[in-house]
Amino acid sequence: MTLRTRTVVVNALLFATAAITLGPLLWMVAVSFMAPGEASSSPPPLFPRDATLSNYRQLFAQAGMGRCFVNSLFLATAATLLALVFNVSAGYAFAKLRFAGRERIFRLLLGALILPAQVAMIPLFLLLKSMGLVNTYVGVLLPSMAGVFGIFLVRQYARGIPNELLEAARMDGAGEFRTFFLIVLPVLKPVLVTLAVFAFLGSWNDFMWPLIVLTEGDMHTLPVALSSLSREHVQDSELMMAGAVITVLPVLVLFLALQRYYMQGLMMGSVKA
Repeated sequence: MTLRTRTVVVNALLFATAAITLGPLLWMVAVSFMAPGEASSSPPPLFPRDATLSNYRQLFAQAGMGRCFVNSLFLATAATLLALVFNVSAGYAFAKLRFAGRERIFRLLLGALILPAQVAMIPLFLLLKSMGLVNTYVGVLLPSMAGVFGIFLVRQYARGIPNELLEAARMDGAGEFRTFFLIVLPVLKPVLVTLAVFAFLGSWNDFMWPLIVLTEGDMHTLPVALSSLSREHVQDSELMMAGAVITVLPVLVLFLALQRYYMQGLMMGSVKA
């Protein structure tokens, strides 16, 4: 097989893979602009005959998706900021600060990675209930303040910072906080973006925990509202697809905008010794 033939075959396979991956997403967008009942015809059309925004207007006017969108945006942004503060601080401490039991504590944290998150939901819910935090945004945000994976990711990346750089800053009279903010944070920029994307996507797409903690409809997030909408409009595929587009579009735009930094931080953090 010649080089030209191999190139054509590889490009054809990549194109087919991309089409299989993007096909359902593009059809979801197309159905969201169809008139009610149009997607249920046989065979289902690939494109709307007369594109309409009625499904989106109905979502925001009757289904209350606008309020749920704001709830999701607030929770995802707050969860991202909290995750950055706590994960970066803990990851840097495990990488560069010496304290008693550092390695033992870190190994215990790594051991917790094998436990599914669902195992801790019942005891965590009972704990929040005893604290009066059920049906509050604080109760939703508390579990996302820090995560073992985020701490591990930052630690692996921070271990690559030369100790001589930190010692030079300390010898010049810089305290630990000044060294952290002026020296460490700029170096950690790629992994900060990676962690922020992970935290935002995790909070935005989270369905189970907001469903458990939040009981009032006005406080629901987009995934929970979309689930409720599917029960009320089970036959209205066009309305459901419009809700799915509203849920997927923000995180897709975020990932595409930051993918260069995201991949850089993920790859560099994974190879730090």
